[in-house]
Amino acid sequence: MKKIIFKGILFFLSFSTTAQSDVELKLTMRDGNVMSGTSKMASVSLITDYGKLEIPIKNVTALDLGITTDKVTTDKVILLVKQLANSNEEMRKNAYNELVKMDIKAIPAINDFIYSSKFEASTFTDYTADAALLELQSKYNVTDGFSSKDVISIDYEYSMGGKYEFAKIDLKTEYGTLSIPKEKIKHIDVMYQGDSENGELTFKLLATKHISSNTNGGWFKTGIMVKSGQKLIITASGEVTFASLSGSKYKPDGSIVGSTTTGVESYEGDYNSGSTYPSYGNVVFKIGESSTQTLKAGAKFSGNVQSSGMLYISIYETVYNAANTGSYTVKISLK
Repeated sequence: MKKIIFKGILFFLSFSTTAQSDVELKLTMRDGNVMSGTSKMASVSLITDYGKLEIPIKNVTALDLGITTDKVTTDKVILLVKQLANSNEEMRKNAYNELVKMDIKAIPAINDFIYSSKFEASTFTDYTADAALLELQSKYNVTDGFSSKDVISIDYEYSMGGKYEFAKIDLKTEYGTLSIPKEKIKHIDVMYQGDSENGELTFKLLATKHISSNTNGGWFKTGIMVKSGQKLIITASGEVTFASLSGSKYKPDGSIVGSTTTGVESYEGDYNSGSTYPSYGNVVFKIGESSTQTLKAGAKFSGNVQSSGMLYISIYETVYNAANTGSYTVKISLK
């Protein structure tokens, strides 16, 4: 994944309330709970020092929410941490208690100050800044290595860092609409479903990565949610070279380039039949991240899906070799 992190640049997200259709979101909370629902969001407005970007929601993959702070919180933290070095034990205790009662924004403020040149460690072993930081991290279920930046992922390829300005997410669930504060959220997956008139999405499968046997990101997460009974159409083109198969070149239908043997160009119907077992080079798909059922798409697939969940695609090979080259362009639509 290519990462473009603009440090020191704040960008702002505004969620449109005039979207033509709802977008499905999966929220991972800081306490470990997961919530799913829909929100009216047509695009993401991105303002940087270089201008404003309007990113269509269908191009947004995910939103990671860092633990950001502000000047008021930072100033208060610095004042209290300095008081931890006071010779008066009661003042140290009061300052410590004030620190551990602060909200989650105090965590990056304490961390940054501790590692700054302005911090002077207290000679006292009670009521330390490190102890206050650990207590706050435990209180808000924040692990070491947390990010103080928010990060937006675009098209599964790029990421940009900064700060979101929204205070909450309005999520429509089966239990009603919930207003969820930003500080409670750790990660948001955007599961774009498209529309019936213009729902075709295009993806690129890289032979260097998107191989079904690659246990580290081999399955490409499309962000498309499918439901049992929906008609799924997948078409693919391109060539890949498998270093794992003596440098042979393959097409999405499973045929070897330069060979007299050709693959099956298309298939329509019940993909659970034995004739659809994938062969090397085939585009394959599965429904749900934990699914163990690898389904053949080839160069062209048209059929009704038989389960519901997130759609993943990959290139079929039983051995992964990072020296592979080439790619497939895959187009997907739902009817």
